[in-house]
Amino acid sequence: MPSLNLLPDERHRLIRQRLSLGERVLAAEMARELGASEDTIRRDLRELANLGVCQRVYGGALPVSPASGSFKVRQSQKLGSKIALGQAAATMIAADQVIFLDAGTTNLEIARALPNHPKLTVATNSPAIAMELISRSDITLVMIGGRIDPDAGAALGARAIRDIQSISIDLSFLGACAVSEADVRAFIFEDAEFKQALVGTSRAVAVAVTTEKLGTTAPFHAAFSSDLDLLIVEADAPAGQLQAFRRAGVRIHQLAG
Repeated sequence: MPSLNLLPDERHRLIRQRLSLGERVLAAEMARELGASEDTIRRDLRELANLGVCQRVYGGALPVSPASGSFKVRQSQKLGSKIALGQAAATMIAADQVIFLDAGTTNLEIARALPNHPKLTVATNSPAIAMELISRSDITLVMIGGRIDPDAGAALGARAIRDIQSISIDLSFLGACAVSEADVRAFIFEDAEFKQALVGTSRAVAVAVTTEKLGTTAPFHAAFSSDLDLLIVEADAPAGQLQAFRRAGVRIHQLAG
């Protein structure tokens, strides 16, 4: 394809537009589309990554997740979507289970929607989730200890990891800042470290995620996509991204439109 002779700012604008749609940008494909060399596109992606617009991955780049705010800030964002996801997730919890609700504003809505199951045990590292459940006489509540990180809204660190390793967890709902076909990621290193330990000690792992986080990335790896057993998504979740999870053996529950 002949070169379109685009200026760097023009290429950056087109790449930003693609990233704003939550799409992965592949250097080879973008080079063909814009009539530029792959080296040129890779240089553009490096420059945009340095500006925090995206994060480089093998072969291209992913948009950075918009969910980088503190727990307090995120509580008021996409509330209707989170309530719907929380209600759907809560229907998948059975009696006699030991579940873990990782810190997260969508998981807070799962806590609010929990059914009245006999002998249900809920463990959490989130003070907000614990406060939501403390008056529920039908739930055995276990609060994970350690230093509270105010941005994550969670107890993190070595003490928190030791606590969860002493619990036999049937089903964990992992909090997710960013979810791509490769992995689940977080903005805080200690949060990602905690999530890795949580995955390792859980019989099954689920993630309920708003569409804006799908196909995005964040600095720290928390879990591989293949670690997930269940992904709960909104009605407008892109079909192509969901197919990648299905190929990895993840069960998908998509809300009705």
